[in-house]
Parts: sequence; C-alpha cells; structure tokens
Amino acid sequence: MPTISHTESSIRIPRTRSQFLEPIGSRDQGHQGRLRYLTGGSGAPLVLLHTVRTQAEHFRHLLLGESLGATLVLTAAADLPDRVRRVVSVNPYDYAGGIARSSLLARLIVTGVITPGIGSLLARLEPKPVMRAILAGGLGDPAALREDYLDELLKVGHHPGYSTVARAVYRNLPSLIAARARYPQVTAPVHLIYGEQDWSRPSDRQANRRQLPDAEFTQVPKAGHFVALERPDVPADLLNSVA
Repeated sequence: MPTISHTESSIRIPRTRSQFLEPIGSRDQGHQGRLRYLTGGSGAPLVLLHTVRTQAEHFRHLLLGESLGATLVLTAAADLPDRVRRVVSVNPYDYAGGIARSSLLARLIVTGVITPGIGSLLARLEPKPVMRAILAGGLGDPAALREDYLDELLKVGHHPGYSTVARAVYRNLPSLIAARARYPQVTAPVHLIYGEQDWSRPSDRQANRRQLPDAEFTQVPKAGHFVALERPDVPADLLNSVA
C-alpha cells in the first residue's frame, strides 16, 4: 500500500492528481501554509473553496465556495474584481450563530470550544460520534455523510495546530457577518445556491439577495447546509452551463 503523507488526502478522485503550492519564502517548516489542490479535466481554471486552507489569490476566473468558502469567494471577488469572472456561492456562512443553529449538541460544543481554558482541549478531542452528529445536522439526508469523508475530516482535524485554527474560525464569526457589507462591491456575475434546510433563515437569504440584487438564485429542495455532499449535481450542472 502506498504511503500517504500528512498533507495528502486518503480519498482518491479518478482522473485527478494532487499538486502543491508552497508559501512564498517557505523553508519547509512543517509545510505550514502549504496549499494542496487537485488538477484534472480541461478548460478555464475552476477554484472550489470551503475553508481557510484554500487561498483564492493563487488563481483566476470562476470561484465556487460552500459555507465559509461561499463567503470567501464573494469577498475575494470584491477584493480582486479583475481576477474573478463569475462567482457561485453555496449556503454562505454569514449569519449569527452559524453551525450552532444546527442542533443543541452543536451549540454546546461550539460554545465550549470558544471558551477560554477548556476550549483548546475540546477542539482537539473531536470524537467521531460527536462529529458525525454535528455534521448530520447540516444535511437533509444524513446518509449523504460518507464514512470515508468523515474519516478524512477527522484526519485533517488532528494535524498540528488545526485545533487552534478551528477555534479562531468560530471566534471570528462576527467578521463573516460583517463581510456581507462587502457584497455590493462584487462586479462579477453571482449565483446564490441555498439548501432548503440550510441553517440560514429566510430573512438571511433575502438580506443577501438585497445586497446582490442582480444575482441568480437557486434553492435546492430538501437539502441542508452541505449541498456538495447531498446534491453535487446542482453546482456541477451550473458550472457546466456557464463553462
């Protein structure tokens, strides 16, 4: 069996290969800030964003982001208008509470993680049953949460320093909410996609539509926050239609 480094994924996607982009000035100190991305297919570059591990400024053209990444692609488009030609934003994570709206368990865990003292310990634990339960709260169909994907998340979560990043993300939710004020600065065409059962409320979605009055809008029936897991055909079909 081939050896997999700590920066590689254990999930294999046919007809793609991993590439790495080293941070400027890096002396390979534990690969800190190293970007791993997949290449495959043909045509103009397409960047898929989810968390803070992906750096949009390395690429051009069409950006698609889900959750945190959905907010990042909109702010990236506002910051880099000459480098982004289109944005697809799936369930942007830009409202009070965030994942804490998922369930009582998620609310308790997130509150604990950001609490001084015990928070760093809780962020490092991540027992699999708890992780599964929290993520299932973001799905209309819990069966969409595959075991290999859950294992991959847990593997990444045990990288050195990752718990510190996770706590910082939870603590900086106000900055994601504040990012909504930047949306009117986006000049590229935007398509907003929401799962019908996303954690955002109808008022949150309408607020974003007011901020982006020219954006196209799609609501996916019975889907939750993680549309890419439940209904990958929706963003895939959209991307094919605008390629």
